[in-house]
Amino acid sequence: MAAVALGLLASGVEIQIPGCAPGIGKVILSPMSADLIDGVQIQPFPLWPDDRGYFLEVARLGKGLVADFPPDNSQVSAALNYPGIIKAFHYHLHQTDFWVPTAGLLQVVLVDMRAGSKTYGAKNTLYVGNLRPWQILIPPGIAHGYKVIGEQPSMLVYVTNRTYDPKDEGRIPHNDPRIAYDWELQHK
Repeated sequence: MAAVALGLLASGVEIQIPGCAPGIGKVILSPMSADLIDGVQIQPFPLWPDDRGYFLEVARLGKGLVADFPPDNSQVSAALNYPGIIKAFHYHLHQTDFWVPTAGLLQVVLVDMRAGSKTYGAKNTLYVGNLRPWQILIPPGIAHGYKVIGEQPSMLVYVTNRTYDPKDEGRIPHNDPRIAYDWELQHK
């Protein structure tokens, strides 16, 4: 299947669905992993549990991974997801996403679709949520999605560096044969 340009990033880089090897790609076990897709950033976040539950700080605009997000048009949203659902794939031409899984456990999938990127075609899998509290910064041109794993619903809070614009978002089916992601249980 020939690569088809799906759009251009502000930098002029074409977005194309790569032909990936079947499977789940590289599992990212550390925020500093050499296998992490170029431009994706991960930062653990602290949880403050006590006998009432826990507190976590999602983001401070102007600091951390969202330091460059403009306060006048950044958007904060949340998605409640039931066990076993898959929400994948989508990508942006201009928008940067900042994901903070606040409850449950997610199998997050990232695919580099930026033609010419040093990690073009790379596929990453991250297991994040209660057991691994990581913030994830996802730049434009990276297809992303997730599956809720376990028996509990998940909550994903996310901040974007611009308000939602449907013309900026592209969608790819979760089972696209070019991405060839294996959503099945891996450790049977």
